[in-house]
Amino acid sequence: MTKQIKIKNIKVGKGAPLVLIAGPCVIEDAKTCLETAEAILDITKKLKVPFIFKASFDKANRTSGSSYRGPGLAKGLKILQTIKEKFKVPVLSDIHSPEQAKKAAKVLDVIQIPAFLCRQTDLIIAAAKTGRVINIKKGQFLAPWDVQQIIKKIEKTGNRKILITERGSSFGYNNLVSDFRSIVILRKFGYPVIYDATHSVQLPGGKGICSSGQREFVAYLSRAAAAVGCDALFLEVHPNPKKALSDGPNMITPSELKKILIQVTGIDRLLQAFRIKS
Repeated sequence: MTKQIKIKNIKVGKGAPLVLIAGPCVIEDAKTCLETAEAILDITKKLKVPFIFKASFDKANRTSGSSYRGPGLAKGLKILQTIKEKFKVPVLSDIHSPEQAKKAAKVLDVIQIPAFLCRQTDLIIAAAKTGRVINIKKGQFLAPWDVQQIIKKIEKTGNRKILITERGSSFGYNNLVSDFRSIVILRKFGYPVIYDATHSVQLPGGKGICSSGQREFVAYLSRAAAAVGCDALFLEVHPNPKKALSDGPNMITPSELKKILIQVTGIDRLLQAFRIKS
């Protein structure tokens, strides 16, 4: 049985409604983040979808060393704190070194372990020891059952507030593929499973000096994940993806988000009704 994890007033897993984790890939500036958060909140309030805002203060794994990384820890956390207070929503971001954990925990409701760093023991333990909810992004290079060892590292600290995110697996050069069996396998470890539909359509390094993506498939994969039974959707949203400073080709607009949420929440309600009857 999957545990139910509480993040402020939001419940994830164990029969709770589908949760949305959304926001821009990276913090570009306060204005863009605030506008995006407000647009998403307006949509989720109308559709009654629990919402957690996400954005990275540092994209430490960019393809090119000259690519925009973000404002950094201090400025980024300040912007996330503003969003948290202004819109009364939980916030999520990723850390990249053990030294960032305690400072990040003062603001973040969910600390995310990036996919490329998901086996870094010191980072995982430092994040877990903060007592915050930990979101493990399954590395593109891992089989789903390999995540169990990451979970055990967190549990050894006494922290059992864990989320697991599926974000596609490496499939040849510059491509990812989603195996939806992974959601079923990951849920067997007892924690809620999130599906990252926007990173799953990423084409890593697909443009040579940066990644490309296929946002036209985001809606299809989101619906499939909801039908399989994910507990939350992770979607990167930007008011103008073509001008975004990171991951533009795989991000969606607020209007596209609304259409997707209408569909996936309908699927989720159908599944919930079926579970009750069965």
